[in-house]
Amino acid sequence: MKRFTCFGCVVAAATLSLSLSPHSLSIAAEPPESTVVDQVVSLEESFTAAFNKGQVEKLVAMFLADGEWIDDEGVVHRGHQELKTLFDGYFDRFPDAQLAVEIESIRALAADLAIEEGTRFLSAGDDSQAQVRYVATLAKRNEGWRIASIREFDDSPRTKPANELESIAWMIGDWVSEGGDLAVTISYRWAADRNFVLGQFLANRGGEVVMKSEQRIGWDPLSGELRSWLFDTDGGFAHGDWTFVDGGWVIKSRATAPDGLLGSATVTITRTSPDQFRMVGTDRIIGGQRADDFDVSVTRAPPQPAADDRSAPDR
Repeated sequence: MKRFTCFGCVVAAATLSLSLSPHSLSIAAEPPESTVVDQVVSLEESFTAAFNKGQVEKLVAMFLADGEWIDDEGVVHRGHQELKTLFDGYFDRFPDAQLAVEIESIRALAADLAIEEGTRFLSAGDDSQAQVRYVATLAKRNEGWRIASIREFDDSPRTKPANELESIAWMIGDWVSEGGDLAVTISYRWAADRNFVLGQFLANRGGEVVMKSEQRIGWDPLSGELRSWLFDTDGGFAHGDWTFVDGGWVIKSRATAPDGLLGSATVTITRTSPDQFRMVGTDRIIGGQRADDFDVSVTRAPPQPAADDRSAPDR
């Protein structure tokens, strides 16, 4: 519940239908269990209706006095006071939140005890959305069925690397940078599966190639950031962590030269126009010594003229 304060994370659109029909549940045909299922479904319907109206007192009253909510990070909220604080804080942050529930199974363990499993979908009134699986233990008391415990498990759809890499899709293409006697050409392409962006760097000085490198940029699902790996033909290599800050990409780079010399730098890439970006290198350390900063402008290369395949006219 930390990420979405109440239910572990922000969850799917409010338009998702509420699948609460007991006829769609995997239940036994025995009358006692069927009765339990109907009663549990009724409680779930009441909970959903109260949630969608932001009725905190009604929500809390559906729990046992020592009832608990365990979010997808393992944080326990136990007892009516903690649950009230939880719901109040949630609706303060997300007053337009809506809940939908898909019940997958209800199992009657006894006439007064049941286990419910399913998926909860929520929307926070904006584009934030996610989903959580849950297991609920319900107990019947004199006043009716109450929630003894709810445990959530994050079930948000996994982010596809290609979707995250769309943020640098503008880099795809050929680029050039010229400064002093050094000319650098850069080429970015999608990998075949679009799960990586592949880069090639070629530096020329006086018509002679002085540096050639290959780069691979991908999405790291553990850190939630882009990462890059650069390999030079002389055996050197570098690793970069990408963070989007103030309209540009800040890359914390660490490099190892063929002789084992270590280096580090902060490289900032800022798109200045559709056909140009600026690359600034600061905090450069090479072999324990400070190195000069750099600031270069990189421009999209003009398209190559189409080859003229027409045959020479007969004479």
